[in-house]
Formats: sequence, C-alpha cells, structure tokens
Amino acid sequence: MTEHEKMFAGKIYDPFSEGMPEERTKAHRLCKLFNDTFETENEKREEILQALMPNRGKNVYLQGPIFFDFGTNISMGDDSFANFNFTVLDEGKVTIGKSVFIGPYVSLCTPIHPLCWQDRNSFFNEKTGCTTNLERAGAITIGDNCWLGSNVTVCGGVTIGEGCVIGAGSVVVRDIEPNSLAVGNPCRVIRKITENDRLANHPEWFCEE
Repeated sequence: MTEHEKMFAGKIYDPFSEGMPEERTKAHRLCKLFNDTFETENEKREEILQALMPNRGKNVYLQGPIFFDFGTNISMGDDSFANFNFTVLDEGKVTIGKSVFIGPYVSLCTPIHPLCWQDRNSFFNEKTGCTTNLERAGAITIGDNCWLGSNVTVCGGVTIGEGCVIGAGSVVVRDIEPNSLAVGNPCRVIRKITENDRLANHPEWFCEE
C-alpha cells in the first residue's frame, strides 16, 4: 500500500511522505487566500474553493475563516453551512451530509496519534531523509440535517447519524445514533429528538400577531 492508501485505510502511515507536506502547504495557502476575501466576493471565493474543496454540493456556504489540512478529502452536501473558524484536519475522509449546520469554532479532527510517547514523538527517517512521525487517521461522517453547536470537536473514526443535534462544547469520541440530542465531554446521547420538539407544538415561543 502507498502511504496515501494507508492513511485512508486507517493504518499507520508517514505523514511526511509522498508529497503530503506539499499538499498541506497548498491547502493552507488556499485557506489563507479564502480567509482574506470579503463575504461579497462570491466569484473569488468560488474559484478558491473549487481548487481547495472541489467535493461539495450546491449552496454550500463557508463563512470563514476556514482551516483545512488538505480540503480535497472533505465532501459536503447541498445547502450545508459552516460558521467562522471551521477547522478540518482531513487526513482521513470527512463526509458531511446535506443541510448540515455547523456552528463557530467547530473542529473535525481525523488524525489519531499513538498514546505512548515512544511511538508518538518525531524521529529521523533514514529512508526518506527527513524528520517525521507516525499516526493513523479515522474517517468522520456527519449525516444529513445535523446541527453541531459552537466549539464542538469531532474525533477521528466517528459517525454522527442524520438529524442529530450536538450541544455546544461537546467532544464527540464515539458514534451518535440518528435523531439524537447529544451533549458533553465525552459526548453522550441524552434523549431522542421527537415530534414534540417541532415548533408547531410550542406556540409560546412565538409572538402574537
């Protein structure tokens, strides 16, 4: 397997091989260019995103600033939105469904570093002639119609089912079943989202006409 194939397969790989540093540098540059644009510069933003994040649907809106490691390993469905300071370390594949709302300061982090420092610390690789480290990556999947509140962190290997709401500040380290309200660190399901949560069932939240 190539190092890229190992990365996508969740195996230990060398993140400083096969042009990966150059790919990350390119993505970081494109993020900086995007972040330097104004919200009204639609054509310029579209051009940058086409190079940075080509796998996205219609009406995807990224408020910016954004911070991606590759960009090309992210897919995002129609009508999805990410607020400011959206960070994606997309060493593993990141799949975001349709109509997903992502709050400010949300981080999706696929890299999984070894727990033991003896395995985690950097070392000189004589084969490549450069300093590197070993890690693996876990894919992240977020289903359709989810809402991730501000400051949510999703770790590698996690799937969040469709229709979920993840409370602000949560750290998601395990799968969340569909249509769940989940909060906390570590994030846990506290209940199902039901028909009773529909706005039509809460007239007290509306102003009288």
